[in-house]
Amino acid sequence: MAPPPALLLTRLMLRDFRSYPALTVPFRARIVVVSGENGVGKTNLLEAISLLCPGRGLRGARTAELGRRDGGLPLPWAAAGRFESAPWSSFDIGTGTPEGGPPERRVFRLDGALTRSQAELAERVATVWLTPQMDRLFQDGASDRRRFLDRLVWALEPHHAREVAAYENAMAQRNRLLAQERREGRVDPQWLAALEDAMARHGVAAAAARRGLVSRLNETLAGGITGAFPAARLDLHCAVAAALEADPALAVEDRLRAAWAAGRRQDAAAGGAVEGPHRADLLFTHVPKNLPAALCSTGEQKALLIAVVLAHAALIAEARGFAPLLLLDEVAAHLDAGRREALFAALAALPAQAFLTGTDGAIFRPLAGIAEAFRATPGELVSDNDLPVPPGH
Repeated sequence: MAPPPALLLTRLMLRDFRSYPALTVPFRARIVVVSGENGVGKTNLLEAISLLCPGRGLRGARTAELGRRDGGLPLPWAAAGRFESAPWSSFDIGTGTPEGGPPERRVFRLDGALTRSQAELAERVATVWLTPQMDRLFQDGASDRRRFLDRLVWALEPHHAREVAAYENAMAQRNRLLAQERREGRVDPQWLAALEDAMARHGVAAAAARRGLVSRLNETLAGGITGAFPAARLDLHCAVAAALEADPALAVEDRLRAAWAAGRRQDAAAGGAVEGPHRADLLFTHVPKNLPAALCSTGEQKALLIAVVLAHAALIAEARGFAPLLLLDEVAAHLDAGRREALFAALAALPAQAFLTGTDGAIFRPLAGIAEAFRATPGELVSDNDLPVPPGH
């Protein structure tokens, strides 16, 4: 079977975005390397690319934070990209603050026309990213791992974000009502029941989507797609997801409604629901060592994350019919020379377009003759014709 076509970003244009007053840069290769000192805008560049897809980008920043500052105030900003991907051939996506509009508002354009929703973009573009902040995933709290998982699910099931948002909104309203009841002695029980019904419906849908993705990722990881990287196994710790293994969704919803109704006093004292999909956690295991990721070395943890990201990219390619963009910020940090070469070999074999950043251009030596290289300086990106050639080549 032929590999799926790659989604290719062939040109990026920025205006007053973060540290870039203005930038127009073409990309001609399937692997793009950007090197430069800390603070010159390498991550800003990847963030701009991530914002051409649905969502809030790899930093999760608010729209008002993205404009370049002038006298302390954010300027209106814009980012646009030209893409090549079957079956649409070339198309343009743009995003930014509307002309004359508030800095908090963000709009999208597809081939110059305003889009009705971000779902229109989800049909054509997808990105997978790995950032240095994700290196702390194994030490941070369950909420960080849950957000990581939800982002992976959303890339394959765009409606998942709505389910999670609806669940969290209903839960927040229920928490406020329970706090009010504790202060004043009584609230409308029908209102609480309606919120618990919404929590059950949306929460079970979110848990089912998480459970489905973890299962598919484990199958892909077990298939050896990650090459020289250690096999990882993911385990979803979620009572709701576990219940779905034995019972139909409607029965699980009914049990959740009953449990929340019976536990209102306990939840009021705790300041929130003590059980539900919002308590889910995602755990990683280094399969060859049968060792939890939290106990692995920093290099092993980075290798496990890379394995999961590569497997996720393969799932997107299979499900969407095109390989996503890979945005890998400082990806070679904490990898030894052997693992770096394994990563570069895996990227060269994938149909996806990959953007890599690093402070030291020399670590990208194995990509000489394959990658297109740039050097980042404050506000600029210039071609780097001096990417070192590997010894013996």
